[in-house]
Amino acid sequence: MPARRGNGDRHAIMRRRSRSGPRAGGNVDDEQWTNEEERLNDRVISLVRDYLVAYPTEAEVLAPLLTLAATDVPVTSRGTLPGHVTCGAIAVDTTYRVLQIHHRALDRWLFPGGHVEADDDSLEAAALRELAEETGVQPTAVRSLRELPMDIDVHVIPENPARAEPEHVHYDFQFVFQILRSTGPGTVDLRLDEVTDHRWIPVSDLHGPASRRITALLAG
Repeated sequence: MPARRGNGDRHAIMRRRSRSGPRAGGNVDDEQWTNEEERLNDRVISLVRDYLVAYPTEAEVLAPLLTLAATDVPVTSRGTLPGHVTCGAIAVDTTYRVLQIHHRALDRWLFPGGHVEADDDSLEAAALRELAEETGVQPTAVRSLRELPMDIDVHVIPENPARAEPEHVHYDFQFVFQILRSTGPGTVDLRLDEVTDHRWIPVSDLHGPASRRITALLAG
């Protein structure tokens, strides 16, 4: 998994004007600040506050995200710097194994996930879409185990010259789902342009807080 807890406030807050292409940083034009982006910012603030009630020791590392989300900058846009929200899916099968994918660009084992898109109705919907796109596991094949993220993993993404993206921070909201049927050959259909492989690992083999939190959730 990526190194946790990047320094999310070490750059000036800025926003690229386009979701798909890089531009110089600056303020968001009024017409670009949509009701949907405002709603998602409010949802981020609400989720983070509820998350910190459960996990108050993470308040310091998430403070830059709360500050950013309280502005008129769309915090779920991949063009927002020095960091933005992404969403991941922790998919647990009926034998309490967790699905991970090997990310082509980052060369790391990760939970399925990625950036929030304009058509996503919620952060959880973004996580479900990414799960389906990267692994073929459809939203109808899983159920949500709780509304609150299991973890908000803060990590630094290295510079990507090919996309003219500087080093920046991802605040990855990781939602947990249970797959409703047993997994076997043919269950996973990888998106090979982004993912090179997949694996199922026991919950106990996960690193970081996700392992003990998932264990406690399943035990309850």
